[in-house]
Amino acid sequence: MERNEVTKRFLETVDSIYSQDKDFLVESEIKKSTFSQVRSGRQQASLDMILALSSVRDEVNTDYILTGRGTPLRHQPEVTQIFHPKGTEKTEEEGVITLYDVEAAANLKSLFDNKDQNILGQINIPNIPKCDGAVYVKGDSMYPLLKSGDIVAYKEVPLEMSHIFFGEMYLVSIDLDGDEYLTVKYVQHSEKGEDWIKLVSYNQNHQPKDFPLSSVRAMALVKLSIRMNTMK
Repeated sequence: MERNEVTKRFLETVDSIYSQDKDFLVESEIKKSTFSQVRSGRQQASLDMILALSSVRDEVNTDYILTGRGTPLRHQPEVTQIFHPKGTEKTEEEGVITLYDVEAAANLKSLFDNKDQNILGQINIPNIPKCDGAVYVKGDSMYPLLKSGDIVAYKEVPLEMSHIFFGEMYLVSIDLDGDEYLTVKYVQHSEKGEDWIKLVSYNQNHQPKDFPLSSVRAMALVKLSIRMNTMK
């Protein structure tokens, strides 16, 4: 079987990160027999396998694998780290994320505009990236990466193509004929044009959907997730 272009780019990306296949298999938890079929050309890379790679490696450019746009790895901007001298007291805001009730806020846009309202509590986690807030997840579109009841912390982003990191996971609020639709999806380039985006689920029971950027009311990059394994 001849490898398709997506499979070729998938293997190219794997090889650009891992010196040995076993390291990739350990991180992604993909079965050796399944990956061997792809490596030998007897099977094509599945979407589930591609998303497994992107879920364990933040630098993976999923959009490149799926469409050929860009490069295998996203170039991360250089970050200047600021180290506080010993003995310097931390501020109260460091590591604190506000947990919001998005249903009480009616929609994501209202939540962003009224940050002093609809607060459920605060989450304190040391050494985390800066986040603008957190909400509970509903639905199974990203299962098993996320399940209903998990918490995702997010960073708000402007509604401009230049501010979207394609291939990453986002909270997206969309206007569908006057009704607000809030979901957590991977955001990819759309074949319908430059002013469209494609929303892709991790759960393969949910089909990808294309939307014009003009229908998006608010977006936020998912920075981290929290799962409760037991109920109180």
